[in-house]
Amino acid sequence: MNSETIINLIKDWRVALLIVLVIGSLVGIYLAPPNPEKGLEGNLQFGLDLEGGSWLQMEFQSVIVSYSTDKPVGDLIENLQKSLEADVTQIDADHLEIRKSVSRADLEPIFAASGAKIVTYHEGVSQYTADDVKRILSKKVNALGMQDAKINLLTPTGSEYPQYVRIELAGVDMATAQEIVGKQGMFEIRVQTTGNQTEHVLFGDQITSVSVPQKDPYYQTWGVGFTLSDSGAQAFREAALKSGAVDNPSGHNLVMLLDNETVYSAPLSGELAAQIRSAPVKSLSATTGTGDAGLEDAMTLEIHLRAGALPVKVDVVGSGSVPAALGEQFKTTVLLAGLLALLTVGFVVYYRYREPSIVIPMLAITLSEIVILLGIARFIQQLDLASIAGLIAVIGTGIDQLVIITDEVLHEGRVPSSNLYMKRYGRAFGIIAIAAATVIIAMLPLALMDLSTLRGFAIITILGTMIGILVTRPAYGKVIMAILSK
Repeated sequence: MNSETIINLIKDWRVALLIVLVIGSLVGIYLAPPNPEKGLEGNLQFGLDLEGGSWLQMEFQSVIVSYSTDKPVGDLIENLQKSLEADVTQIDADHLEIRKSVSRADLEPIFAASGAKIVTYHEGVSQYTADDVKRILSKKVNALGMQDAKINLLTPTGSEYPQYVRIELAGVDMATAQEIVGKQGMFEIRVQTTGNQTEHVLFGDQITSVSVPQKDPYYQTWGVGFTLSDSGAQAFREAALKSGAVDNPSGHNLVMLLDNETVYSAPLSGELAAQIRSAPVKSLSATTGTGDAGLEDAMTLEIHLRAGALPVKVDVVGSGSVPAALGEQFKTTVLLAGLLALLTVGFVVYYRYREPSIVIPMLAITLSEIVILLGIARFIQQLDLASIAGLIAVIGTGIDQLVIITDEVLHEGRVPSSNLYMKRYGRAFGIIAIAAATVIIAMLPLALMDLSTLRGFAIITILGTMIGILVTRPAYGKVIMAILSK
């Protein structure tokens, strides 16, 4: 093609859009922000398979029961809470969520004593509780700068209630993963009453905001500031007045617990006690000490405060890890597989047409499609083995669609006129559009489900298909028309 033809091609909006998206994707991968240490990888997010790291699978310590009773449901819930020493919530008119791991045999006598009967029994939690746990875990993990963590809810076959939550932490060893996630639990604030006895004040979900650790310029002590909701501040004031913490702060410590283990204990300051005496106080600060030890304790307490309260206890029931060296080996193997797939496709296409002016645009369009896809995935999706499989599948289906377009416009081996070309191209585009819609519809359920092994494959496949239909196929139609006309 001469320079005039190339200029006219670039001016066409379809080709111009393709070029802009390729440049934008390269900028997103390598320059926004720049990451020279990663070389060809740029800013791409790699998952557990390719980066190495650890995964934990945790089980909800909770059961869902449906029941029948002629007596007030409130009495049943109160009896369950007293007998089991557990939180019990009503999901709907016929179902209760008992946030404790308890067998059906142990529950039946309590229900019978309350004039009720168990209809069905399932291990797990309601979808609302599961989503709440997922949100809180994401908040805690992200607070540590691990935005690449994947958190998925798992529901056993035949059940409608999530029973497990799986967390994947790329680039994190097993010991650190256990420390970060494995000790997650119920966060609670209590106040000391008499002796070593304490009374519940509030759970972590009443904490609305948390500041970073700060150093007091006068006392040189580290502390973490946090804010309570209106109801939390009122509950805090009532507990402080009732327990005597306002009148005698040194004898009534404020205690913070994680899974019933104390993570912080200190008395109210005289200034805070005076403020609480007159009105509820929403803004509080927990002092942890001086020096490096005080800073470390403040950072740990900040994580607990930011996490809020898990509504239900979880236990680690499975774990595993992928060594970093093995992840690098997988990464190299995947890169070679992708290049081999691209070269093999190029060879087959060349064998079919025996015309470099057709093969080269096909491979260039396919390569640009991969770049655009990676540029978008850099912001929304980790690249694991399943995602790479989707990427390779996009290469195959993309070339197949380009062959359909080429064969249709080269009917009987002849280059048609412009009007006939557009008719044949429109017919070919209609075929691949229907095929693309079928792929998207088939992949959509997998993309919306929390199946960690399949979701990435579905998302990459859908993105690649949409990029092909909306960007690369129209651009290829314009390019191949210019080439064939010469």
